[in-house]
Amino acid sequence: MDPRIQNLDKSILDDAHVGPALFDKLRAAQRELGLVHGERVTCPFLRPHILSRAQYDSIKNAAEVIAKACEKLAQEALRHSNILHLLGLTSMEAEMARIEPGYNRLAVSSRLDAYIEANNFQFLEYNAETPAGVGDQMQLEKLLLGFPPLQRFLDSTDCWLPKPHKALLRSLVSTYREWGGEEEAPQIAIVDWNGVPTGSEFRVLRNYFIESGFPALIADPHDLQYDGQYLSVDGFRIDILYKRVIIHELLHKFDREHPLIKAYRDGRLCMANSFRSKLAHKKSSFVLLSDPRYQNIFETDELEVIQKHIPWTRYVSKSRTSFHGAEYDLTSLLLKEQHRFVLKPNDDYGGHGVFLGWEVDATTWQDALQLALQKPYVVQERVEVEKTAIPSFSDRVSTDEMFVDFNPFLFENEVEGALIRLSASSLLNVSSGGGQTALLVLED
Repeated sequence: MDPRIQNLDKSILDDAHVGPALFDKLRAAQRELGLVHGERVTCPFLRPHILSRAQYDSIKNAAEVIAKACEKLAQEALRHSNILHLLGLTSMEAEMARIEPGYNRLAVSSRLDAYIEANNFQFLEYNAETPAGVGDQMQLEKLLLGFPPLQRFLDSTDCWLPKPHKALLRSLVSTYREWGGEEEAPQIAIVDWNGVPTGSEFRVLRNYFIESGFPALIADPHDLQYDGQYLSVDGFRIDILYKRVIIHELLHKFDREHPLIKAYRDGRLCMANSFRSKLAHKKSSFVLLSDPRYQNIFETDELEVIQKHIPWTRYVSKSRTSFHGAEYDLTSLLLKEQHRFVLKPNDDYGGHGVFLGWEVDATTWQDALQLALQKPYVVQERVEVEKTAIPSFSDRVSTDEMFVDFNPFLFENEVEGALIRLSASSLLNVSSGGGQTALLVLED
């Protein structure tokens, strides 16, 4: 660990104000700032996660290459039905993905989820559809950076704080202009189901959009109306629909006559992200990235990044496959080498349905494999994840070793900041009980 970070941690632990009164104040501030998942506050940490500029730029550069490779993959899937089939879209998802969104980018706002190892990092999956957490960095800064040890550190250290919320707004407006929108201050609707655990973030972003001069509201898909010209909510014209509702949930609940779907099909709706983002969002996209049989889709420089930073991933089926240069029966390999693999649903979130082979017994793993053979699942080789010591609080302060999930945000395929999740467990999702903190980058 950088000596400056060690000194910062010592100054935090030695600070006379660190105690129950401060912890209560931090919990109350998180509720006020919207740093909650449901009713649970999400930041039990006393400082940001800190990276060097070299580390950050290395992840940034690789993430941007992977995002562009996923753009190619999506285009290939639209041209070739066999590639589309391998991604595992439903017939309705595929139908909607074929509709032109009115702009060129696959994803306006996206996020790659990564684990950092000692001398490398691996991207585990691509949230190309509706990434959460974009508004959290600015709120976490408000929570943490006024703490005297942090303030002294910032005053004495050359460092950088990302602004993903600003990059999001720029990208939404840029996409609206590319789509053909002419309103000087386009009106934005953040759309998801009422009562979702991430609702507090919607309120933070809505307020930021309004403060920046863009009228905005939060709406449930049930509230949308379409008159053949505009999508609206109770008279509020929607120029940009910032889609946070999950595509497969929307299409499961509504048919082609839903106002959102009709407006999108008619080319009357600028929606970010589009239905087309599902092509890269499916976890099976990493099958196509990592399997040598599909290397012809990508350029040499893309393949170099893929081979270094995408773990071995396969669609679960009764088949033969390559694994580190040898051929295997896939199911036999998974049973024999259980501790080396994780099973994941092809399209779900929040850690639902995930089985870590190194953490479950043989019977549970066998049952999980049978489930994975019946439903769309992928298997991925285990990635070692680095632990970091970071001051945290509960009823007392401690310096705990935490797994780190580093998840760079991309806006029109350019990285700005990251969602930082930390947990004592191998499953790092905030929705599964993990915590989060801000990101700070050391410039020297």
